[in-house]
Amino acid sequence: MPAFSRLVRFLARDGRTYYGDAILPQGVTDISKSRQARMITGDIFGKHNVTDQIIDIRLLLPPLDPAHIKTVRCLGLNYADHAKETNMPQPKYPILFYKPATALSGPSDSIPVPFVAQEGAGLDHETELVIVIGKRCKDVPEPEALNHILGYSVGNDVSHRDWQIKWGGSQWSHGKSYDGWAPYGPGIVSTDVIKDPHRLKIWTKVNDEIRQNGTTADLIFGVEKTVSLLSRGVTLLPGDVIFTGTPAGVGMGRKPQVWLKDGDVVEVGLEQVGVCINKIEFSKDEAKL
Repeated sequence: MPAFSRLVRFLARDGRTYYGDAILPQGVTDISKSRQARMITGDIFGKHNVTDQIIDIRLLLPPLDPAHIKTVRCLGLNYADHAKETNMPQPKYPILFYKPATALSGPSDSIPVPFVAQEGAGLDHETELVIVIGKRCKDVPEPEALNHILGYSVGNDVSHRDWQIKWGGSQWSHGKSYDGWAPYGPGIVSTDVIKDPHRLKIWTKVNDEIRQNGTTADLIFGVEKTVSLLSRGVTLLPGDVIFTGTPAGVGMGRKPQVWLKDGDVVEVGLEQVGVCINKIEFSKDEAKL
């Protein structure tokens, strides 16, 4: 596990959906630039085969089929610089919250903002390294954690700060769990390609302006420790997704604070993986007849 290098799920020009191993131009590591993939057959979490059949990509989809998604876990305040910018102490243990599977969306899908999230202020971005579990585990020791990981993606933990902190009573999931508020992708890069996930550049651009510019070297709880701690007394399943926290530069931490607006284009990126580019779309009033 795994046989692929860069797993993608995509809509092909024949109108069908496939899993594939992305083919990238020479010198390119951004999966979003892939236009073709070698078709994968079999179980992506078990025995599968990267075939020689090359298929044209029409649209990159969320990397995992919704039927393969299990639990979406997220860590808060997992970068030292982010804790500092929000004037919060570094946690001694991971701050864990959950998102529903319906929050997950694809690397180019729009981010819908419902009416409830247009109340107050605080629509914000959080670029994050995403871990995808590939092998069932429980109480896994840190040195064995990587053996249970399918690979890595990049995601955006879209957040509404008023609902997250003020009105939601610090019930973080409430301000972060709306439909489509966890775009991720553009694929899943195997642990054979990314051997050290703690040396990757990670960033956010809003309308092509850099907002976050960090490195996964600043993670408080690294990948092995995160998987090990989250598996203590809890079974992690193939298809579990873990958002690992965000570096400094979020809108909440700026002076003055800067919030996302209707029509903004948000790019989150991770070295060796690529980018997700998603447009903010506020729900509009229904037509009055």
